[in-house]
Amino acid sequence: MTERELDAAGIHDPGLRTAYTWCRGVNARHGRIYFLATRMLAPVQRPAVHALYGFARWLDDIVDEPDPEATPRSLAERLSEVEGRFLADLGDGGSDDPLLTAVIDTASRYGLEERLFRAFFSSMRMDLHVTDYATRADLDVYMHGSAEVIGLQMLPILGAVSSRAEAAPRAAALGKAFQLTNFLRDVAEDFERGRVYLPADELAEHGVDRERLSWCARHGRADAPVRAAIKEQIAVTRRIYAEARPGIAMLHPVSRPCVATAATLYGRILNRIEDADHDVFAGRATVSRRRRLAVACGALTRSQWARVRHSAPRPAVA
Repeated sequence: MTERELDAAGIHDPGLRTAYTWCRGVNARHGRIYFLATRMLAPVQRPAVHALYGFARWLDDIVDEPDPEATPRSLAERLSEVEGRFLADLGDGGSDDPLLTAVIDTASRYGLEERLFRAFFSSMRMDLHVTDYATRADLDVYMHGSAEVIGLQMLPILGAVSSRAEAAPRAAALGKAFQLTNFLRDVAEDFERGRVYLPADELAEHGVDRERLSWCARHGRADAPVRAAIKEQIAVTRRIYAEARPGIAMLHPVSRPCVATAATLYGRILNRIEDADHDVFAGRATVSRRRRLAVACGALTRSQWARVRHSAPRPAVA
């Protein structure tokens, strides 16, 4: 299927094909829901999606999975080095790095703005020194670069039947909803890394602070105040999903099953947290493989039918 995707996208250069194939492998290994949803897209669209995922994952790993001897200063220097190299290569239109080659090619094909990449790097730098967010406004600053820009970068690849200006806020909101879902699923894991990605003032309304979270981490279970806080955070996240949902109908018909599938499966992570009585310290909430496949089967039929009726959106620059 990889060869078919690359051929459909008009990617014939051997170096580019290798780069895109690497990115696809990263998506397949790490982005279970994301990769499954990508299968709903037309082959011409998939390489670009894989490239953006591979790039985001690579940068995340620089920050979240550093070498044992790495220090905050060395990580900051490494991230600055990567950003400088990427932006320079982006300006030149090419790179000798396989991963950057695929991302730059995608940016060129779909006219992705440099400011979106700069915002992403800005949020990655925040992860090196920011461990708590006092208010939702503070968290939103981080999420613009780490989540909303992903939705905005995806929009040209997915295509839209409405104007870009009308669809963009919905795309950004869906990216935010996905990341908030990840934050809720990963509360315990993030706390082990010293980070809390939920607004401190909203947690404090339930009597939750770092000391209480530390108690939950030590005992492997959430107490009543933490469960109440998580319940409220799920409600907030569902409101953002509701804000984003009308944007699915604004997308190109070929792309709608993919995004609808991702939204459904990510939303079910919230259901799984609720099923566990909001105890995010007892175990990681996941959607079973059987459930993922059940949702995907119906979506795959819809996506195939959409491709029969409509030509898939293509990049502006072939």
